[in-house]
Amino acid sequence: MQNAAVPELAHTHARPVHWLATAAAMAAVVALAGWLQPDAAKASQGAPGPSGARPAAAPAPDAAAVAYPLECGPVGTRIVARAQGDLDGDGNPETVAVVQCDAGSGTPPSGVYVLTRSAVRGAPPRLVATLADPAEKLGVSDLSVQEGAVTATLHGYSSSSVPRCCPDQVRHVKWRWQGGKFVRSTRSGALAA
Repeated sequence: MQNAAVPELAHTHARPVHWLATAAAMAAVVALAGWLQPDAAKASQGAPGPSGARPAAAPAPDAAAVAYPLECGPVGTRIVARAQGDLDGDGNPETVAVVQCDAGSGTPPSGVYVLTRSAVRGAPPRLVATLADPAEKLGVSDLSVQEGAVTATLHGYSSSSVPRCCPDQVRHVKWRWQGGKFVRSTRSGALAA
């Protein structure tokens, strides 16, 4: 067996004084780390602030900043009605817009669209759902958003012989966000001639 070429080092035999020095050094490091903490985060997740008030939600999307999927030719589109409210429970309001071709006269069919803010700052709002398609040839009135649901009155025609000026059917409907999509329901007795 060979002897080590290096003489025995003093610190290889731990004594109580070494343990106390190590414990004191560790306590100093922990205390220093606690003192040198980064600043508190500035982002808010909707928790109440020091005054107990919740931070304000972002404003609802601007319905006029969207290109709607209507083919109106040179007359363009017009927003007939709009309502705002939180439809999906995320704390941010969506905008619901009733849009139709700007025909000037007559009763062009309406579309009902849901808009949300874009995730990209400065980008226009996104159209995320069509609740009533203009191809259904319906008019829309009494649009509102209450308690996370969209309600409206749909005006339609019982046959193609009914003049387009005078819808003869009325349905009171409600759309609610369920299972990742908007589900439409009709209130009882909603059809009227």
